[in-house]
Amino acid sequence: MSDPEAHLAPYAQRSSASRGRRHPEPTHRFRGCYQRDRDRIIHSAAFRRLMYKTQVLVHEYSDQHRTRLTHTLEVAQISRTIARQLGLNEDLTEAIALVHDVGHPPFGHAGESVLAECLRDHGGFEHNRFGLRLVEELEQRYPPFPGLNLTWEVRASLAYHSKEPNAPEVRAYLDPGCPQPFLEAQIVDAADSLAYDTHDLDDALTLGLIQLADLDGIALWQRGVERVRERYGTLAPAQLHPAAVRALIDLQVDDLLEHSQARLADLGIAAPGDACRLERPLIAPGPELERQKGELEAFLHAKVYRHPEVLRLAQAAQRRLRELFETLTARPDWVPGLADWPAPERPRAVGAYLASRTDRAAQDDHLRLCQSPT
Repeated sequence: MSDPEAHLAPYAQRSSASRGRRHPEPTHRFRGCYQRDRDRIIHSAAFRRLMYKTQVLVHEYSDQHRTRLTHTLEVAQISRTIARQLGLNEDLTEAIALVHDVGHPPFGHAGESVLAECLRDHGGFEHNRFGLRLVEELEQRYPPFPGLNLTWEVRASLAYHSKEPNAPEVRAYLDPGCPQPFLEAQIVDAADSLAYDTHDLDDALTLGLIQLADLDGIALWQRGVERVRERYGTLAPAQLHPAAVRALIDLQVDDLLEHSQARLADLGIAAPGDACRLERPLIAPGPELERQKGELEAFLHAKVYRHPEVLRLAQAAQRRLRELFETLTARPDWVPGLADWPAPERPRAVGAYLASRTDRAAQDDHLRLCQSPT
């Protein structure tokens, strides 16, 4: 039988060389280990909950913008395209993309900052660390073991993406001789950044938070507009906007592939571990696009993420989550199972409960537990 991974580049991760699972399992008769990881992630409760978790705007603002789930699917699609062109492992890349945001709490980064504050004296909170905890402990779907029992490579991708490298559960995966994750994980990091910049811009235009005229001085956007006009000529704003967003993704992927392929060749990357030992990620855009991307991100922070309406809704969501944490810490009997935790560990259990709620469930909890008459 032919080798199913014969098409991979020498520097790609291979299922046959995986460091395996924490709890040994027999191999599947026709699915590789990374395919099984992908399927386990998709079937997990944590993945389904992403449907009702905030990407940038909470669901009460509109039902037209992206959620954490749609963002994740877009990252997976872009990541697979890049992996295929570079000869890297598509199944592993897709699994990493699908799992990369499962640890996000309700209300996006606003919710994460509140939980980090509430849990400051109880180990803190960071979504990648919580994602690790979900896939290693909290998901309960398989009788022989806790968690999803994913391969080491998928779990390590969450650790390398964490902003808290000194946390014990993160440090266990980090190799001091490898400051960078393997190339499949680097692809997802790059695709995540590319996707949220472009799609946050798309949502902001769709919802009227910004206007096309506001982007006149943004070089990366103008490059997308120029591509559209070269192909279609002059378009009405309703046609220009989505066409320019697609062009923006295309030109960023083109640039990423061009410069990543050049680095792979110039540095003589010949094995999966070679790129991990570099000081900087190898999968990255070129200097000019990096500069233009930074300009776009500064614009988004100033005009979208700090838009008065976005801030108003985020602050209201933070207030709800903080009040829920205080209420449930004082009255754990109001949620089945919380009172079973020893008192010193109860705040961490409350934090895990809240982080696992969707935006809607957290809002319902707040109405039921914090606003209803007792």
